[in-house]
Amino acid sequence: MTDHTLGELMRALEVVLPGAVEPDGLELRHRDLPSPAAGQVVVRVEASGVSFAEQQMRRGKYYDQPPFPFVPGYDLVGTVVRTGAGAGHLAGGRFAALTKVGGWADHVLLDAADLVPVPDGVDPAEAEAFVVNGITAWRMLHHVARVRPDQTVLVHGANVGVGSTLVQLARLAGATVIGTASPRHHDAVRDLGAIPVDYRAPDLAARIEDLAPHGVDAVFDHVGGPGIVDSFRLLAPRGTLVAYGTASTRDEPGSARLPVLKLFARLLLWNALPNGHRATFFNIWAGKRRQAAFRAALRRDLTEVFGLLARGKLRARVAARVPLDDVARAVALAESGTVTGKVVLVPPTGTTR
Repeated sequence: MTDHTLGELMRALEVVLPGAVEPDGLELRHRDLPSPAAGQVVVRVEASGVSFAEQQMRRGKYYDQPPFPFVPGYDLVGTVVRTGAGAGHLAGGRFAALTKVGGWADHVLLDAADLVPVPDGVDPAEAEAFVVNGITAWRMLHHVARVRPDQTVLVHGANVGVGSTLVQLARLAGATVIGTASPRHHDAVRDLGAIPVDYRAPDLAARIEDLAPHGVDAVFDHVGGPGIVDSFRLLAPRGTLVAYGTASTRDEPGSARLPVLKLFARLLLWNALPNGHRATFFNIWAGKRRQAAFRAALRRDLTEVFGLLARGKLRARVAARVPLDDVARAVALAESGTVTGKVVLVPPTGTTR
């Protein structure tokens, strides 16, 4: 693919989510990208992930998604191919960005300040697997739960994106990890260093209590719903519950906000109890209004994660690389529950480098 030179019109291929549709209802469109203004760049996207956030968005169930229609895409990795004034030094570099929306495209206009360098030699799809997943897992583990080497943690969904990253980071921190997953994924969870438990087992809490009779020091729960009561009950004295989603309500009709508000209320109530436990909801976008500090923290934490990846301390699990123009297949695969790791959108069919 030959990128346009400055002054030529640049056309971007984008995936549009027109409403609450099935995967095959996603639409492709071309649109003209404006030339980058001062402090902006155009990135040629080499990898953009299909995360749980987009799965919720296509159902209209993500807490603060924009109104339909919009371009999904929570994060991306790509190469800078055009620059505005003051950003020329970034040309040709490979970077990651946390976008929340807009990443499912072959070219994206971004503020240069939102870019985080990707280490040389790191595969774009493997780096992409650790953008939103890596930031989320790193902050929950080290900034919220502050897990120590002698502790035991419970990770729900230990085979999926954030969960598998949590397992690896917790093991690197010296913690013992119990990970829930379906039996088909137990070998993969065990390979990451966790003790697998069937999340569908009717006596799930009892099984975890057998493994951690004194309780677990931290629980990372993206499921929400009634099961979060057990997550809180399994905590050791002074343990921390970190909730970061409401996956159990993904397919339920009704308000996207109500399950989250109910979860907030429950966490507030638990924090008022005199048992020394702590319950919190993690939001990756907290502090966004303090833009400079938010960007600096994002760059710092993602650089730490990328450093571990570059040194071989973290293993990226890319379940599939699917061309952007086959996005329906990518979303269906990500939602199938049959894969371990992240489904990644790569440049469209026929694109060459």
